Amino acid sequence: MIDHTGVNVSNFEESKKFYQKALAAIGYELIVEFPASVTGSADVAGFGEGGKPDFWLASGIPNNPPMHVAFRVGKRALVDAFHKAALEAGGKDNGEPGLRPHYHPDYYGAFVRDPDNHNIEAVCHEG
Repeated sequence: MIDHTGVNVSNFEESKKFYQKALAAIGYELIVEFPASVTGSADVAGFGEGGKPDFWLASGIPNNPPMHVAFRVGKRALVDAFHKAALEAGGKDNGEPGLRPHYHPDYYGAFVRDPDNHNIEAVCHEG
């Protein structure tokens, strides 16, 4: 079971703003931040829900190749809302909301590229 994950970003403030807007659509919020003076290496920001950060940004050299992170949601409307919010926040479309039956019949997802080209997805597995 995965407890948390994250991505490295080239412009911490820009990416933090992007994720605050994009992830708010699925109920995620910025929960905690630590400067490099505390972590010893990078500025970090933790996003999540219910007070528990499970997605982290870290300042530095972006992951190469870019990462793919998918956020599971319980309703297809949240996939749509995520895609719209992410595009409004400056993300680039990498797959509009829709069924991906090649994964399974109820796989409904949307994909965007963040400012560092990471492939960020919202997915609903419910019919």
